Amino acid sequence: MGCAEAMTLNDLATLAGEERFAICGDLVIGGTLIPGAVVVEDSRIAAIVPQPRKGNLPEATIAVDIVAPGLIDLQVNGGFGVEVGDDPAAIRHLSTCLPRTGVTAFLPTVITSPAAHYDAVFNAFVRVGPVPGARPLGLHLEGPFLSSDRAGAHRPDWIVQADEDLFNRLIASDALRLMTLAPERAGARDRIRRLRERGVLVSLGHTDAMYEDFVAGLDAGATMVTHLFNAMSPFEHRAPGVIGGALVDERVTGGLIADGVHCHPASLQLAVNAKGAARIALVTDMMAAAGMPPGTYSLGGRPVTVDETSARLPDGTLAGAVITLDAAIRYLVRATTATPAEAISMASEVPARLLGATDFGRLVSGSRADLALFDRSLQVVGTIIGGQGIIT
Repeated sequence: MGCAEAMTLNDLATLAGEERFAICGDLVIGGTLIPGAVVVEDSRIAAIVPQPRKGNLPEATIAVDIVAPGLIDLQVNGGFGVEVGDDPAAIRHLSTCLPRTGVTAFLPTVITSPAAHYDAVFNAFVRVGPVPGARPLGLHLEGPFLSSDRAGAHRPDWIVQADEDLFNRLIASDALRLMTLAPERAGARDRIRRLRERGVLVSLGHTDAMYEDFVAGLDAGATMVTHLFNAMSPFEHRAPGVIGGALVDERVTGGLIADGVHCHPASLQLAVNAKGAARIALVTDMMAAAGMPPGTYSLGGRPVTVDETSARLPDGTLAGAVITLDAAIRYLVRATTATPAEAISMASEVPARLLGATDFGRLVSGSRADLALFDRSLQVVGTIIGGQGIIT
């Protein structure tokens, strides 16, 4: 291959000043590994070169084990000591820290909040401004139009109080990119249609829906379920509920938290078997404690006790997660039959497709040069955002 005499990864930082460079390795394309090279010019992928030979790549070329589209996390409540809310500094901090985990784009996520809080949340997002790291693509509002019977760490009283006036305020914001709601709530189908008309991705979650209500939500335009298996009506042989519907309906992609806490390995394997790599989006549901030592943190204004593996309210209810997206990839590969390329695709290509992205999330000529670089053990060894190299 043309990478035989390439620079080493230690030279990644030198590429920042190069207008044209290449990275050789096994490329993650369509959930498979294909030997090749990605040629970057300015901030874009200029070419994908299969089986490159010496002489047909730029002089500035490095070799790594695996080259993937940058990871995209659709559910980031916080991390590295901060929580997404009414302070734009929190999102800027996440943008700076997330590239070390291979994440090049993300949705800052806010759980159910008082009605008056949302204006400050939207205002904070608008004030974030340009960021040098992972790009915040828009807000994920996990709630407030959920089921109070499946509230999890969300405040049931704030769920109950959410009304049509609040929905009209929320949908008016251009910052809204994804909303999680329960399809059985009154008016849910109309809300789903209106969200889709606005180009907002709709995910069904924190729901006690019967199978029929779940399917009606998909018919209205929802295409995703939030943290499959968690905070949703269970599967029964005569009442398959949301879990049964999500596993059998090809229209829906399952968001999945692969941290060894939210789902048993057998449940993860069931999802892989039923949905396949193209219909699973790995998410973290990260909260402020991710990337931090154990201690007491907060989520949605409630105290959360965090140990090495989980975050819980005082009553033991899970309150987000502490895993990062690269670690979720490694765990899924250890716990299931998913291949490394499939697991990486679930954290990059699949979420990009859900968002309707046409200019990032895939290794194709013309796309933004947002790349995650891995070694064979699936550790992130470098991240490139908009053609700029970042050593992790």
